[in-house]
Amino acid sequence: MALRYVLDPPVDRRLTEDVCALWADVVNAGGAVGFVPPVTAGDVRPEAVRHLVAMAEGRARLLAALDEDGRVAGTAFLTLNSHRLMRHWVWLYTVMLHPDRQGRGEGRALMAAAADAAAGLEGVRGIRLTCRGGLGLERFYESCGYKEVGRVPDAIRVADDDFRDDITMWLQLR
Repeated sequence: MALRYVLDPPVDRRLTEDVCALWADVVNAGGAVGFVPPVTAGDVRPEAVRHLVAMAEGRARLLAALDEDGRVAGTAFLTLNSHRLMRHWVWLYTVMLHPDRQGRGEGRALMAAAADAAAGLEGVRGIRLTCRGGLGLERFYESCGYKEVGRVPDAIRVADDDFRDDITMWLQLR
């Protein structure tokens, strides 16, 4: 069954727990979303709460992909720019899709829904995101219409002897 996308779902205990569980599942399956495995939902909770606080403060928006049971199966956080010269684009952070749902086109659908959500924000003309090199993520984002606009070699350290590039991607909306 297809996912249902909700922009700014009500933040309650269930949503918070779903996001934390999803985040841990994605990281433990090898996803590059700010942590390295192994992690628990408790490990990622402080960062998830920071995202949810940014929502409550009006600095971020959550696009939640809900499964047939109403559980969070994917996320994309759109973070607004406060700088007056950069309010025409948003950051896309913490794009996640549950590992059980990958490989069926649902990741591309999530990215398209995030682009639609951003395009619906007043004055927003583009989306910027960063991704960790070494996993082929830039190819996925390129297939969703993004282009690579920058790369910082070895900017991300995932282990003592494992450094990855920090890749900046851009999607022009209008």
